Amino acid sequence: MLEPVELDGGVVVRALAAGDGPALAAAYRRNREHLAPWEPERAESFFKSATHEREVAALLRQVDAGTAIPLVLVDGDEIIGRVNLSDLVRGAFQNAHLGYWIDGERTGEGLATMAVGVALHAARDAGLHRVQAGTLVHNEASQAVLARNGFERFGLAPRYLRIAGRWQDHVLFQRLLED
Repeated sequence: MLEPVELDGGVVVRALAAGDGPALAAAYRRNREHLAPWEPERAESFFKSATHEREVAALLRQVDAGTAIPLVLVDGDEIIGRVNLSDLVRGAFQNAHLGYWIDGERTGEGLATMAVGVALHAARDAGLHRVQAGTLVHNEASQAVLARNGFERFGLAPRYLRIAGRWQDHVLFQRLLED
């Protein structure tokens, strides 16, 4: 399990833990408008603590199964972001998908770049060979985070994900990890 890593300003990246549901729900409620252009449309129930308590339990089962590494960024008791390695595939692939977001009040501080670096360290520790990520074509800030972490663009996926209510193209990136 990943040991907590302190970033600038006392922000810590740590593994998602049982009991994080209410703080995670509060983070999503606080960032509802900020995240809306970058995420799927969310039902009102998504913003409730009970929903996130169930999600945390499901993610922790995925951790036990070796298929996910969910992390949170915390400042004191407040969750201010997430960085996740999901869909871990073993065998010949040794791959994971990366996703992340930072509290709208904390963007521009370099936290996303540092948190992605922590996730890459966790991916190496998990023995992964490759981490891939996709961004909306117009999400230059996220693309810069990936570039600063050594990701390379490798493709364009037309109508890849349903984001903000419509199918949208994504730029695909990968980072090959040292053997």
